[in-house]
Amino acid sequence: MGLKINRPRRGSMGVYPRKRAADIVPRVRTWPDVNLGKPTLLGFAAYKAGMLHAVVVDDRPTSPLYGKEVVRAVTVLDAPPLYVWGVRLYTLDPANGYRRAVAEAWSAELPKYLQRVLTLPEKVDVEKQMKKLEEFRDVAVDVRALVATQPHLSGIGKKTPELLEIPVGGVPSVDERIKYALSLLGKTVSPMDVFTAGQLVDVIAVTKGKGYQGVVKRFGVTILPRWHKHRKGHRRTGTIGPQAPALMFTQPRPGQMGFHQRTEYNKRLLKIGENGAEITPKSGFLHYGVVKGPYILVQGSVPGARKRLVVLRYPVRPPRKAPPAAEPQVVWVSSQSL
Repeated sequence: MGLKINRPRRGSMGVYPRKRAADIVPRVRTWPDVNLGKPTLLGFAAYKAGMLHAVVVDDRPTSPLYGKEVVRAVTVLDAPPLYVWGVRLYTLDPANGYRRAVAEAWSAELPKYLQRVLTLPEKVDVEKQMKKLEEFRDVAVDVRALVATQPHLSGIGKKTPELLEIPVGGVPSVDERIKYALSLLGKTVSPMDVFTAGQLVDVIAVTKGKGYQGVVKRFGVTILPRWHKHRKGHRRTGTIGPQAPALMFTQPRPGQMGFHQRTEYNKRLLKIGENGAEITPKSGFLHYGVVKGPYILVQGSVPGARKRLVVLRYPVRPPRKAPPAAEPQVVWVSSQSL
């Protein structure tokens, strides 16, 4: 009697279908309900510049290395300020209970680079839009800021901005959120206004694209022996399943690999700075360039290739034992000379 080998299947069924992402700008389906005592944006967008390693003082009290210097892999995100060009209110649709946009207001003066992605009117009727906001203020359940990235301030070298919709949260009062959102209208928001160093965030991005791949690379299927009984192929599955059902979704199949939207939960922010020259190598980041303005240091890796847009949000499922809220002490970064 032969030895029976049991092993888990390769590839999670929780991320089917494994097809290309619809848009390179991540679509955030869930936003947390946090109470910070003050209104704030619940997310931010930045560009992935590259990775470094940093020497950090371990501040976890339960760690055996507490108080000692440890080396951590860090990802550098180029985070130029976001421009808030609009505010949108949502209410609950009585027919199906879903949220429905009912009113929005735009900034009176919109920058010219928005013409690359928006058909702008000759003149924005701000008074009419504000009257509509006041009309739906009492029935509004959600307030969101319409923001645009400013890639011309980053090291990418492109001009077309990305448009995002980020909720305003932090307080339960809708009136306070509306007031805060209107105060940002026509202004820019930096990462220091949204996050603090030491906190946890969720990272959402589209992963590196690897094209159409076979079952060996895509799911780790065992390569069959190369003898005459396997003349139909050895880098393939031995069987695709029984006759019924005709299609088994649990069976490894070749197809698209990579360029999928993925979320990594509870990544810690080690540092948020204003001068990108502090962490940019002398020759610049490979395949990216120079970080000119604000930046974010994230502990660990981040999905996506260089220059990929990454969305950070407040954690939707924070751990029971969260790390200390204080800013970690970053002693040295590998881009700096010893």
